[in-house]
Amino acid sequence: MSEPRPLPTLSPSRAADFKTCPLLYRLRSIDRIPEQPTPEQARGTLVHAVLERLFDIPAQRRTPEAAQEMVTPAWEALVEEQPELGSLVVDDSFILTTRDLLGGYFTVEDPRRLEPAERETLIEAVLDDQLLIRGYIDRLDVSPGGDLRVVDYKTGGAPREAFEARALFQLKFYALVLWRTRGVVPRVLRLLYLKDAEICDYTPDAEELERFEKTLIALWRAIETAKAAQEFQPKPSKLCGWCAHQALCPAFGGTPPPYPVQADGSAVDARTMKLAARTEP
Repeated sequence: MSEPRPLPTLSPSRAADFKTCPLLYRLRSIDRIPEQPTPEQARGTLVHAVLERLFDIPAQRRTPEAAQEMVTPAWEALVEEQPELGSLVVDDSFILTTRDLLGGYFTVEDPRRLEPAERETLIEAVLDDQLLIRGYIDRLDVSPGGDLRVVDYKTGGAPREAFEARALFQLKFYALVLWRTRGVVPRVLRLLYLKDAEICDYTPDAEELERFEKTLIALWRAIETAKAAQEFQPKPSKLCGWCAHQALCPAFGGTPPPYPVQADGSAVDARTMKLAARTEP
């Protein structure tokens, strides 16, 4: 008896890629064109690593000074785990801006008063018996009464409208998974913008998440249609300035590679999912 075929998989970053530009989705998810991490992405990964470690120590020791002392050992551990980060030039400015971002965190939260239920947790759910959605939550807080708060750290500046919509799309994605797997609609979806020390809170409801679920299924069907036709058109926008694949994009005079034979874009590398959510332009 043959093994059952794995369900297609969708993460918030890959779903956002397709919404932003179908060709970007193809190059990342199907062609798997390598992307060298940028200093901004590396800094975001480092800040997340420090904030995860911060909650490993006793509450009374979660101070700005403790976080600052974690920066260098956390970076060394990341480079050992992800050797591609070693090619980045890390100077005093990189370390100083990392420490500034951590200072922004302490401006908006006091970690001595928090005991997160989960950190850097992979969550997943199956929609309509056809699609597996999954993603990593930076932090999940649970109140004594059982209310859920999803917290996402952003190391970019406070969002302009387009980027805020993308960030909330990601958090609604997480909220839907939690609702479908735990039967609880999160009370708060919280974005912490560390650079500008700002908080953005959003409160979803079940009806909104039902609509969002239908949106994701429709998006997945659009992706499947594009795969069947091997047709992923570029969608030029202001976001093109941050794209690493302009040389392969017809909108910039480039040519995409031949479409892969028997391509399967369903699998998503866990590291890629995490990295994609660290910063927004």
